[in-house]
Amino acid sequence: MISYFYVKNTYDDFEKQMENFVHEYYEEQKRILKKEIDTVIDVLNYNLTKVDTNEKEIKEDAIRLLNNISFQENKSNYYFVYDILDMNGGDNFARLIVNPNRPDLLGKVISTNYKDANGKKFREEFLNRIKVKGESYTQYAYKKPNTNDEIKQKLSYFKYYENWNWVIAVGVYMDDIEKEIKKKREALEKTVRNQVGQNIVLFVMFLSIAILISIAVSQKIDEVLKNYQNKVKTKAQELEELNQNLENKVFYEVEKNREKEQLLIQKSKFIALGEMISNIAHQWRQPLSELSSILMYIKFKHSMGLLDDETMNKKSREADKVLEFMSHTIDDFRNFFMPKKEKEEFTLCSMIDSVMTIVASALENNNINVTIDVNEKIKLHTYLNEYEQVLLNILKNAKDVLIEKKIENPKIFIWAKEEEFEVTLYIEDNGGGVTVEPKSKIFEPYFTTRDDSDGTGIGLYMSKIIVDKNMKGKLFVENINDGARFSISIPKENK
Repeated sequence: MISYFYVKNTYDDFEKQMENFVHEYYEEQKRILKKEIDTVIDVLNYNLTKVDTNEKEIKEDAIRLLNNISFQENKSNYYFVYDILDMNGGDNFARLIVNPNRPDLLGKVISTNYKDANGKKFREEFLNRIKVKGESYTQYAYKKPNTNDEIKQKLSYFKYYENWNWVIAVGVYMDDIEKEIKKKREALEKTVRNQVGQNIVLFVMFLSIAILISIAVSQKIDEVLKNYQNKVKTKAQELEELNQNLENKVFYEVEKNREKEQLLIQKSKFIALGEMISNIAHQWRQPLSELSSILMYIKFKHSMGLLDDETMNKKSREADKVLEFMSHTIDDFRNFFMPKKEKEEFTLCSMIDSVMTIVASALENNNINVTIDVNEKIKLHTYLNEYEQVLLNILKNAKDVLIEKKIENPKIFIWAKEEEFEVTLYIEDNGGGVTVEPKSKIFEPYFTTRDDSDGTGIGLYMSKIIVDKNMKGKLFVENINDGARFSISIPKENK
């Protein structure tokens, strides 16, 4: 396996090296082409500085020179020069004044509309680039010198010589580059094969030595194991005797502890009863506050002489609903500890309206804006009272957080999403979100971020139990934007 991965990685590295070499080689060819053109232009500029030579003679000398030099030995490279007639291109674009490969075109006017063997207007392409940058690297198909009119891909560098309005260019045929790359690949492949062969031989040698060592070690281990087996057999007999004695002792201790277990069971019942009473007190705190608010409102209206029959009837109905809810609370918590419960079908909107009737006054008194966006047709078949209890706990927590943190423009947003098999109710606020980590810690019993006088840490714990265990749903909390979002997912048909 080591040899396999070594060979695989070596050849992978080889391909990467070849990719880098090809890229660098092409870049080097581009640099060479540019360097040759820059050299020619430097010579031309130098000749222009000579006072005793006129420009016409310099041009003629430059044309003769460029027609007769090749800057790489044994390569099909040559200079070619366009005398620009119209920088906008077209059929009278330029006159070809240097091109050892195409003497048939020398002195003739050429067009940018000319297409190579692949249909590419390469003259139009390099002219557009020259007008922007003054130079251009362009690839195209062209006849290769010293061949029977064989067309090959060519990479040329064109540069604009503003003094004479020339475009001086030089190129290299791609098959020449490919030959150099092929030579490099063959040399690298040979080196890699030799290196791989040497390392595989070393791997085989190390493997052989390792096998010999493992045989010697295994023989020693076999002796140790045989001695260990004999010791284990002896210990097993001793353990069997000890187990027999332990069974007798365990039976005696179990009988002895049965009485203690009965006491523990009785104690657990009292603990459960105490938790239920504590939860009832927790649930009643908000309704009692609502009742107090209603009574204070009636007293205030009465003292001002503004208590009419309509106001009295309205507040009486609100008080009746609060008292009815308090009455139902005892039944709800009693049912929570009893396996027999009745499910009922109800709309999500009616359930929310029922809860909002209880908490509306407290929310309004603290200027908390509540927005409800729930489809009136969404229905559920589950435990109505328990669902109301969960929603009430979450709304109360949201209200307390908004008041405690003195949030400006406090808001609560209630919305729902109905899917094929479940309905999810979302309660969002802008109270800054849950700051404890992990966030699920807020569902632990007796966990609270407020003083003991302000919270008992039971509400969300009971809500989590009701949703997850009783209603077979899921209760989550997450932070969004500037607040927290509770989601209550309940199956449509809660079986």
